Amino acid sequence: MTALVCGSFAYDNIMVFPDHFKNHILPDKVHMINVSFMVPELRREFGGCAGNICYNLKLLGIDPKPMGTVGEDFAPYAQWLEKCGIDCTHIRNVPNTYTAQAYITTDLDDNQITAFHPGAMGESHLNQVSEAGGVTLGIVSPDGRQGMIEHAQQFAEQGVPFIFDPGQGMPMFNKDDLLLFIEQASWVTLNDYESQLMQERTGLSPHEIAEQVNAVIVTRGAEGSVIYTEEKRHEIPCATPKGVVDPTGCGDAYRAGLIYGLLNNLDWEITGRVASLIGALKIETHGTQNHRFTHEEFSAQFKQQFGMDFNLE
Repeated sequence: MTALVCGSFAYDNIMVFPDHFKNHILPDKVHMINVSFMVPELRREFGGCAGNICYNLKLLGIDPKPMGTVGEDFAPYAQWLEKCGIDCTHIRNVPNTYTAQAYITTDLDDNQITAFHPGAMGESHLNQVSEAGGVTLGIVSPDGRQGMIEHAQQFAEQGVPFIFDPGQGMPMFNKDDLLLFIEQASWVTLNDYESQLMQERTGLSPHEIAEQVNAVIVTRGAEGSVIYTEEKRHEIPCATPKGVVDPTGCGDAYRAGLIYGLLNNLDWEITGRVASLIGALKIETHGTQNHRFTHEEFSAQFKQQFGMDFNLE
C-alpha cells in the first residue's frame, strides 16, 4: 500500500535583503530597472512538491514512491533522500540540465522577488506511471505541463485513483485541460486562491466539482480547510502552531496528510485534521524538509489540538 508522487524536485535558494526594495527601485525608472541587492543571508533548501510531499509522508510512516526529473546537480539532494529512507528509483536524471531552481529574495517588508528556472522539470513526461508497480494511489502535483497531462492520463488508464493538485502550475492549463483533469481524478486539492481561479476558468464551484470526484479539498491558511463531498461539506479547523516561522511547503505537508488518510481509509474529519496538524508542525521551522516529529509526539499534539485520540499507524 503506497503512493506514487508525481511532481517537481527543486533547490530553493532563499536570500534576505536587510533593507526595503522601495528604497532602491525608483518608481519613475521601472521601465529601465538595473539594481543589485547585497544579500548577506543565504539558505539553500531542498524543495519541490514531490520532494516535500514524500518527506512528510515518510514522517507519517508511509514509504512513498517519488517520480520526477532532475538535473546533473542533483547528487546532494539524492543523498538527502537516501538518508531519509526515500526510494529514488523513479527519479530520472536528465543529461545536460539543472534541477529546477528557485531564487527568492525577501526584503524587510516581506516583499519577494523570485526567479524560477524549471530545468529538468520540463522533461517530466519522460517518466511513465507504468514504470512504478504496486501503486495504490497517486498524486499529480505541480510539474512540467506535458508531464502532468500524461501522468493523469496514465493513472486513469491504469485505474489508479489519484489526487489532482494543480498548485502554481494552474496557469499552464486552459478550461478544457482542467475539465479533463477533473474527469480523470478521484480527488482535487486547491488553496483558496486556486479554488477561485479554478471556478473562473471552468465555471464550476467546489460543490459542482465534488459531484464529479470523491472530494474537493480547499485549504484556507489560518482559517483551516474545507472538504467538499457530494453528501457533505466538512469544516476542518486549523491546528495552532507554536510559532509562524516559514509557511513555504505547508501546502505540500497538508497533501501528505491527505494521502496518509486515504491510504489508511480514514474518514474526512480525521484525515483533514491529520493534514492540518502536519501543516502546522511544518510552519514552525525554516525550509520545507527540516521539521521532525515522532509518532508519539504527533499523537500527543493531535489530542491537544483537537481533543480527539488518534495514533499514527
